[in-house]
Amino acid sequence: MLDMRLIRDESDVVREALTKRHMDPSIVDQVLVLDEKRRLLIQNVEEMRAERNVVSKEIGRMKSKEERQAKIEAMRVLGDQLSGIELDLKKVENDLHQLVSEIPNIPDSDVPVGVDDSDNIVLRTVGTLPEFDFEPKPHWDLGTDLDIIDFERGVKLSGSRFYVLSGLGARLQRALIYWMVDLHTRQGYLEKYPPFMVRGDVLYGAGQLPKFKDNLYRDHEEDLWMVPTAEVPLTGLHMDEILEDAQLPLRYTAYTACFRREKMSAGRDVRGIKRGHQFDKVELYTYCKPEHSVDEHERMLKDAEETVAQLGLPYRVMLQSTGDLGFGSHKTYDIEVWAPGCGEWLEISSISNVGEFQARRTGIRFRPEGRKNTQFVHTLNGSGLGLPRTLIAVLENYQQADGSIVIPEILQPLMGGQTVIRAE
Repeated sequence: MLDMRLIRDESDVVREALTKRHMDPSIVDQVLVLDEKRRLLIQNVEEMRAERNVVSKEIGRMKSKEERQAKIEAMRVLGDQLSGIELDLKKVENDLHQLVSEIPNIPDSDVPVGVDDSDNIVLRTVGTLPEFDFEPKPHWDLGTDLDIIDFERGVKLSGSRFYVLSGLGARLQRALIYWMVDLHTRQGYLEKYPPFMVRGDVLYGAGQLPKFKDNLYRDHEEDLWMVPTAEVPLTGLHMDEILEDAQLPLRYTAYTACFRREKMSAGRDVRGIKRGHQFDKVELYTYCKPEHSVDEHERMLKDAEETVAQLGLPYRVMLQSTGDLGFGSHKTYDIEVWAPGCGEWLEISSISNVGEFQARRTGIRFRPEGRKNTQFVHTLNGSGLGLPRTLIAVLENYQQADGSIVIPEILQPLMGGQTVIRAE
C-alpha cells in the first residue's frame, strides 16, 4: 500500500506510475476527493466533540433547571448529529482504504516501460543451449512414455489442470524440493514450514486481496484461504510487530504447495504441467532496512541463480517491464530456463523488491538503533525455485535418444542410487 502522503503530495508521480502500468490514473483523483472529504469530516467531528465537552462542563455549573434542561436537549441534538457524521466518516474511510488498496506499487526508475512480458529486457544468458542429435521430446511425451506423469488419473481425481507424479517422477520432484531448501539454508536463509491455509487479513497484507480474489481458493465456512505462494504466510509471520534494528535482515526459505485458479487461454500453456491449479514452490523471503533493500535484491537473485546453475540448466535473467510487473512489486527480475522439448524459455523464478508496500499493509516496522520513532521495513520475495517448471527443465534438458532421463548429478544422492529414469 502506498503512503497516503505520497498520493496527496506527489499525485503526479502516482498518476505517471499508473499510466506506465496501463492503468486508469483517474483513481488518484477519486482518492484525493475522498481524502479531502475525510479530513473535513474529521474536523467537524473534532469540533462537535470539543463543543460537547465544553457544554457538558457548563451544564454541571448551571443553577437554573430550565437552562440546564435546554442545554441537555441541545446536546442530545448535537449528539445525534455527531453520530450521523461519525457514520459518514467511517464510510468515507472505508471507501478511501478500499481505493488506496487497489493502487499498485510505484515502479523503480530503471524498470522499462512496456505493454507485457514481450517488453522485458534480457540482462544476460548463462550456459549453452543443449544440442541433440535427435528430436527432443516435450515433457508431456517424456512423462507419459516413462510412466512418471499420469495426466488421465489427475483429471479423474480433480479435473482439468491436475496430474499425478509417479515413481521416480514423484521422487525427483521431492528430491528437488529437499535439495533446494537445503541449499538455501546453507546460503543463510532460515527454513520455515508455514500453514498452507491463512486468514484473509494475511492475504490482504501480502497484496493478494482484494485484487486477486478470483484467483484464490477459499474455505467458505471460515475465513481461511489456500496459499497461492509461500510469500503470503512469510509476509504474515511478523504482522503488527516492531522488529529491533539488530534483528535485520531476516532471511527465510519455505516450501509450500500453492493453489491458484489459473486462467488459461487456448493454445498457450495448455499442454503438460506448465500451469496448474496446484503446484509446489520453494520461496525465498527477506525483511531488511530500507537502505539495504537494493543490495538484498541482488543477493536474492544471485542465490536463485546459483540454484539453476548447480542443476546445470541454461538460463537467462530478465528485467520485467511495467507491463509485466506484479501488483506489489517495485522492481522484479525473472529467471527463465530453456526447455528444449517445449522449445521455449520458462519462467521459474521472479525475484521482487517490494519496498515498504507490504509492510504498510501488515504494520511491520523496525526501530532504528538510537531512535524512538519506528520505520516500515522493506520486504523482498522470490522463487528458489518454482515447480513444476524446474522439473520440466530437468526432464527436457537431460533427456537421451532412447527416451531415458539422466538425473542431474547433484540430485543423485537423493534418488536412492538411481542415476537414470528409464521406461520399465
